[in-house]
Amino acid sequence: MRRRHHPTANRVIIHVVLLLVLALWMIPEVYMLSIGLRTPEQAFDATLFAWPLTFSNFITVIRDNPLPMFFLNSLIVTLSTVALVVAISSLFAFACAVLNLRGSLTLYATLLTTLMVPLASLVLPLAILLKTFGWVNTYAGLVFPYAALGVPFAVVVLKAFMEDSPKELFEAARVDGCNAWQTYWHVALPLVRPALVFVGIWQFISTWNEFFLALIILTRDEVKTLTIVPMQYSGLYMANPGALFAILTLIALPLILLYVVVQRAFVRGLLAGAVKG
Repeated sequence: MRRRHHPTANRVIIHVVLLLVLALWMIPEVYMLSIGLRTPEQAFDATLFAWPLTFSNFITVIRDNPLPMFFLNSLIVTLSTVALVVAISSLFAFACAVLNLRGSLTLYATLLTTLMVPLASLVLPLAILLKTFGWVNTYAGLVFPYAALGVPFAVVVLKAFMEDSPKELFEAARVDGCNAWQTYWHVALPLVRPALVFVGIWQFISTWNEFFLALIILTRDEVKTLTIVPMQYSGLYMANPGALFAILTLIALPLILLYVVVQRAFVRGLLAGAVKG
């Protein structure tokens, strides 16, 4: 006779495994916070936590930097990029998946090739282009490149969702007299709402954490984003590791809070296309 596993026992095993995985993935974050709470003498101790804990590093980075201004700059750039990516990618995906416009397949294939281009190879051309436009040390100098880099991935996700949506709904909208814009706004967007949430959250995280291009384009404190601040606490000899990890913790905190709030919507959007029919 086959042994039947009790549902409660299976649930306990699953939860234990998930807790172990969570603990493993949280070690870097916990260690980052731990170093931020250490004195300079204890910064390189091998222990996970070094006592006594101190908040002097957090006080230092808050006192020495206009963090509210940097936070606002990051928020403006990130939200503008997310809005632009969601708008452009949803329109492009709608044109390819629903309208089947002439040449849309060629444009889509061309767009996919941009996913294979590394960001490092684009820095010099982007810097020259932005200097020509006068967008160095401006929000536009980050928003438009970030959006251009984020649109291809978003189009891939949204196009797949729109292709899996019931075609009868789009045909019914045309029969009812809806034009292309009305079909896009009233039918396509509600159908792919979980995917839009997923794309928006993904782009928010990617833009908020971006460092390389922001370091090249921004030199004035008035427009600097939050991710550039750690540069002044790191160097050849890593002069102040406690302050460095304290500011890294402050940068990561908004993303952690965001994910805690929207994790259900993020996972729902990620898995919504897994079940067809």
